[in-house]
Amino acid sequence: MISANNVTLRFGKSALFEDVNIKFTEGNCYGIIGANGAGKSTFLRILAGEQETTKGDVTITPGQRLSFLKQDHFKYNDFTVLDTVIMGNQRLYDIMKEKEAIYMKEDFTDEDGIKAAELEGEFATMNGWEAESDAATLLNGLGVDTEYHYMLVKDIKDSLKVKVLLAQALFGNPDILLLDEPTNHLDLDAIAWLEEFLINFDNTVIVVSHDRYFLNKVCTHIADIDYAKIQLYAGNYDFWYESSQLMIRQMKEANRKKEEKIKELQEFIQRFSANASKSKQATSRKRALEKIQLDEIRPSSRKYPYIDFRPSREIGNEVLTVEHLSKTIDGVKVLDDISFILGRQDKVAFVGSNELAKTTLFQILAGEMEPDEGSYKWGITTSQAYFAKDNNDIFKEEITITDWLTQFSEIKDATYVRGFLGRMLFPGDAGVKMLPVLSGGERVRVQLSMMMIKATNVLIIDEPTNHLDMESITALNNALIKFPGVILFSCHDHQFVQTTANRIMEIYQGKLIDKITTYDEYLANDAEARKRMIQQ
Repeated sequence: MISANNVTLRFGKSALFEDVNIKFTEGNCYGIIGANGAGKSTFLRILAGEQETTKGDVTITPGQRLSFLKQDHFKYNDFTVLDTVIMGNQRLYDIMKEKEAIYMKEDFTDEDGIKAAELEGEFATMNGWEAESDAATLLNGLGVDTEYHYMLVKDIKDSLKVKVLLAQALFGNPDILLLDEPTNHLDLDAIAWLEEFLINFDNTVIVVSHDRYFLNKVCTHIADIDYAKIQLYAGNYDFWYESSQLMIRQMKEANRKKEEKIKELQEFIQRFSANASKSKQATSRKRALEKIQLDEIRPSSRKYPYIDFRPSREIGNEVLTVEHLSKTIDGVKVLDDISFILGRQDKVAFVGSNELAKTTLFQILAGEMEPDEGSYKWGITTSQAYFAKDNNDIFKEEITITDWLTQFSEIKDATYVRGFLGRMLFPGDAGVKMLPVLSGGERVRVQLSMMMIKATNVLIIDEPTNHLDMESITALNNALIKFPGVILFSCHDHQFVQTTANRIMEIYQGKLIDKITTYDEYLANDAEARKRMIQQ
């Protein structure tokens, strides 16, 4: 068990955590959630002993071992992959190396023999003889094949280094396992393996992740960071979301009933306080009134943008015809004879690891790039809005947000445009901010505002969830589910794709794979496809 006791962390006058008390027990997996900047990763560092607190402490059951997923693979460049994994249990690794050094001595003494015997005893107690096979099992499960196990970390691909560090964190059956964004840069087979590992893990897991699908699969509890406190909920992410919304609704309803009672008592007191025969009753009602306390409903520090794409025109039956499109970039044919036809109800997710192919196709369909060969034709009733993944050129322009958005609006009125900005969490005078100073998340919200203002019936969206927090991802996800037009999009959020798309396309080695199916069905029916999907 690991617990935080009266933990407070202050930076100047600002408190990131204030008197936090929480226990994490064996056999459970806890998902740490909260708005951007709430302190999720910082809290993991506090639990790991890597971040000092202003007040309070962290206690671990004596004798238990904690493992924390590291992100610095450069530290292990000169070690073999297998040794790097075994370092997840540092004491075991140290014993292995100390034994090796003793046995390598040419002048082996009696003292060396006694020391070696002691080390052998401790080594056996720690299941040291199974260490290499256990490490190899973890690596193979995550997709790091045996051929890489004795290579130096610096000599393997970055995508494998991520898996090596994850295997290191999992190694040796730690009593407490801390994971910060463990699914980043993993293919779907590796994620599925990790999910099963954590579901069957008997000890304590505490994980930070933006992946709602992953949190739903593995979590038994959700720890919600809000207003410098941490509230614990039983259940997975979806259960937390529903129960937290229900709690707010119940408190509002209880307050409504109390307000009605207050009004009734006030009216009685006002009517009869001067009436001698009723004065006793009026006094009694006054006491009752003083006892009624309204529950304080503190609005969450989370903010959900209001995203609603409303086409100004209904889409017709002829939407898009693509015939024999090809495009070569830097000598590589990223699109090779691509053809497809879209219908009026298609919501197409472009999946797979070939980012350049997806972006190139979207740029061609948005009219921002010419194909080398082939053609495409939009239906006469269609109108398109394009969300570009690379928005650096857009946001170089020295112009205010409001002025930039107004050019896309039929109603050339700043107040009308600011209404869209307000829905997207740009309050008051934020509309006068200049484009170049916007953060990554603000840029995404401005682009989505543009798409709402244009009111088109076709949306082309390239990786919209990059830089968004979970609240904004949820709002966008829900908006696309109910959008009545056609969508072509790419996204690495599993739940986002599964709940939005009714058709899956993958461009693999320049060729198009096209299936009218859900994402989960697509993956279930194609083992090779699962290996090609990389989580960002």
